[in-house]
Amino acid sequence: MGEEITTTDFTPEEFHRFEASLARETRLADEWRSGKRFENNRYVLGFEIEAWLLDHNYFPYSLNEEFLETLDDPLVVPELSRFNVELNCNPLPLGGPTFSDAETDLTGLWHRCNATAHGLDSNMVMIGSLPTIREEDLSLENISPLKRYYALNTQVLRQRGGRPIRIEIEGPQRLSLKRTDVMMEAAATSFQVHLLIPADLAHHYYNTSLMISGPALAAAVNAPFLFGKRLWDETRIPLFEQAIALESRGGDARRVCFGSSYLAEHLSECFHENLDEYPVLLPLCFDEPAEDLRHLRLHNGTIWRWVRPLVGFGNDGLPHLRIEFRILPAGPTILDMIANAAFYVGITHHLVGRRFDEDPALSLEDARVNFYTAARYGLDAKLRWPGTSAVCARDLLLEELLPAARAGLADLNIDADDRDRYIGVVENRVRHGQTGTAWQTAGLDSRGGDFFRLMAAYCERQRSGVEISHWKS
Repeated sequence: MGEEITTTDFTPEEFHRFEASLARETRLADEWRSGKRFENNRYVLGFEIEAWLLDHNYFPYSLNEEFLETLDDPLVVPELSRFNVELNCNPLPLGGPTFSDAETDLTGLWHRCNATAHGLDSNMVMIGSLPTIREEDLSLENISPLKRYYALNTQVLRQRGGRPIRIEIEGPQRLSLKRTDVMMEAAATSFQVHLLIPADLAHHYYNTSLMISGPALAAAVNAPFLFGKRLWDETRIPLFEQAIALESRGGDARRVCFGSSYLAEHLSECFHENLDEYPVLLPLCFDEPAEDLRHLRLHNGTIWRWVRPLVGFGNDGLPHLRIEFRILPAGPTILDMIANAAFYVGITHHLVGRRFDEDPALSLEDARVNFYTAARYGLDAKLRWPGTSAVCARDLLLEELLPAARAGLADLNIDADDRDRYIGVVENRVRHGQTGTAWQTAGLDSRGGDFFRLMAAYCERQRSGVEISHWKS
């Protein structure tokens, strides 16, 4: 979805042509797998951060075209709405000071973005959902003026047969509304971790990423509010799932979903599911050789699994496989986000080394329940885990998973200082029970329910760079 297209309307012939190319490229990916063509000896890290542009009243500010033109940095690109942008980092090989290097790079980029925003009389913030957003902000008037976004909106509504999109989220309060466009997606902003892994192990990393998604999310929640209502600890999860509410052909999975199964042998099993179960959404046909996998990659980009497999190409032209871990919210600070990434990489690598997903003691259904329970309740979630009937997310993290993540990072030859710094940030947050959601809810109460004062304090503390566990209410 990061590539611009030339039209918003497609003919039946274009759908048929795209489907034929997609089938051919799916078979080709299978041939590369059996021929051991995928890269099989590196671990590389990458990130995406979705951020907000705000006016001085902490409302969304629709000026991303002017912002991007002024900034002129290829690492910062448009998002669905005119008040969001996406920040990226250059790939970083895992080992040594990877995470401190990532923090330095992203901090520098964030400072350049803020300087540009200030020059345009605006501010920026990283947060899972914006407490001050209004329903009228999420209209097609605020869609980024790129054909791929208009086409996405058109095709989602076409496949729904014109039926409105319903948003129903119930937490301490209840949100119920209908929409006739996909703009609600813009209210959910995330921090996405990309992990390039050896191809022979990629399915283990995929399975294990699903298994640890619940506790990883519980430690990171940062999206309790939407339209003035207190909903889930990570409201972004049900919001994004419902904002693009399209089912697979069999009706067993949605376009935004947790995943339908663990993988048996290879990530290409997901690409076969894409081909067999998900109707084509954007049938843009390319003239490039099938070896570029343009149709496979575009189609895969319109299926938003919370753990998504990706195919890419290195500077040497070799294809590689990546895991995109999409569950984490943006914010509260770059330090907190890098710590979340370090925890994810460390615990996943450690458990893959133990082949935790082989004959798994944690079923897919248990992993799924954990994920949505964590999204609802954060660190207070009761999670299913091997060896226990139910365990508090806080206890599971402190007693088992955080020490295991340190060991995983050590096995990847991450510097001891990085291991201590970033796993320590997550540990402090969990031990003190102060996630982004916990701080926001307490902060709103202490400010008499004033969301604007809450956002003023949140933005001030985010600018300080101090980890969330040390924020004063």
